[in-house]
Amino acid sequence: MSLESYLQMRGISKTYPENNVLANNNVNFDVRENEIHAVVGENGAGKTTLMKILYGLEQPDSGRILLRGREVQIDSPLDASRLGIGMVHQHFRLIPEFTIAENVVLGIEPRKRGIFFDRDQAIRRVGEVIHRYGFSIDPRQSVSRLTVGQMQLIEIIKILYREAELLILDEPTSVLTEQQIHKLFATLENLKGIGKTIVIITHKLGEVKAVSQRVTVMRKGEVVAVRDTAEVDERELSRLMVGKSVTFQFEREPLNRGRVVLELRDAVLRRKGQDRSLLDRVNLKVHAGEILGVAGVSGNGLTELEDVVGGLRRVSQGKLLHNDRDITDLPAAQLRERGLAYVPADRLHRGSSLQSSVTENMIISRHHDFLQGGIFQQQAVEEFADSLTRSFSIDGDPRAPIGTLSGGNIQKVILARELASQTDFIVFSEPTWGLDVASAEFIYAKILEIRRRGVAVLLISSNLDEILALCDTLVVLYRGRVVAVLANVENLSKELVGEYMMGLRDDFQGASGSSEIASSEGQRS
Repeated sequence: MSLESYLQMRGISKTYPENNVLANNNVNFDVRENEIHAVVGENGAGKTTLMKILYGLEQPDSGRILLRGREVQIDSPLDASRLGIGMVHQHFRLIPEFTIAENVVLGIEPRKRGIFFDRDQAIRRVGEVIHRYGFSIDPRQSVSRLTVGQMQLIEIIKILYREAELLILDEPTSVLTEQQIHKLFATLENLKGIGKTIVIITHKLGEVKAVSQRVTVMRKGEVVAVRDTAEVDERELSRLMVGKSVTFQFEREPLNRGRVVLELRDAVLRRKGQDRSLLDRVNLKVHAGEILGVAGVSGNGLTELEDVVGGLRRVSQGKLLHNDRDITDLPAAQLRERGLAYVPADRLHRGSSLQSSVTENMIISRHHDFLQGGIFQQQAVEEFADSLTRSFSIDGDPRAPIGTLSGGNIQKVILARELASQTDFIVFSEPTWGLDVASAEFIYAKILEIRRRGVAVLLISSNLDEILALCDTLVVLYRGRVVAVLANVENLSKELVGEYMMGLRDDFQGASGSSEIASSEGQRS
């Protein structure tokens, strides 16, 4: 591998005028030809902005970009593509109703007589790319029938079809199982082996060590370190990212399971016009003092389960019970009155009102508590907000719109609000999605603190590391069914759980998926 820089970004600065945020401050970034180079940093560190500038999605206020020593102008993704730069975004940009070939050639479709889409030619050309890079997938297959891991592969094929030499991947493993991550890394190593250069943006420091040769660390819009990956450990990387050591070593005390607080009994959720149930006879019991984790790949029922237990959708059949009382038909407002606390996956739209102030978001579910004789007690509200801001280390003005805060601080506001009410049950859905390591560490500590207080916790997450770090019992959903109930014991491997998540194992094999959580410790395959 040449030690000469293949890509050089020099003096890159970018300020977003709408909020006056300095995203990149005089950044210098170098990538060598034929290496896998990781870029890490907290949310707001500027890493995604830097890569968007490289791909032409954003324009810098100042700075230069050089490829192979020649200065280039990148005003759009089309310019980037012409220069051999491709980007795989965190959220896939595929049309489910189209075939693989149709998705890959979208925008540069082969034509018959210069007018009509040549489907056969598209299949042939995409098939040649698939064969050239050693992949195994049928270009005629519909994207709607693919696994998440296969969709990730199609995004890579799209940019290889456009003859990219430099590939940028933004958080590529966020929705993959352990097995799919291994396959992705093998793909990246193969691409590197045939001369491609790869930049990977990730929050997962273990993945930095697993796949990259060098790593650039960004903090507050600046590059603070560039290291050979082999010469730096995860602890040092986290210290460089946040300015202090982040350990992620939590003590989960022995389980002291209490009464059943929430139960889902034979729950079925259907959508009109669809044969397959979104939830198929799901049985769950969440006990006081227990964290019950529900894992699965996106599209297998996690979102629907969140909607049901959050009171936003009613099951088609079955029951939802809280302390043995049937609450199946109660609307969300009445569930809140019963003490349900809920930290949703969609923190920006479902969990908060972005235009409202931090303080207003903190009291939105309990504003009646601050009325006295019909008069709003403003001083009491401000004292309450200041108290939560201090105890949850929220960085931001309580009077400012919550939308001006970082993702981690918005999540802390939601968490503070939900825990301020007296509750015996709380739902967390993807609680650290997209958060930096410092924010995630804070959230994890709070979840374990809730458990110690005897609260029943339902943790819904596609992040297997998160599930295994926190939960006492693990339920796996596949195609809307419970396929496994596993005790989170020391030798429980991510590979085993991944097999359940991909449907390769099924403890219930078409049965009702009944899962008596209280006796699940011995239920292992």
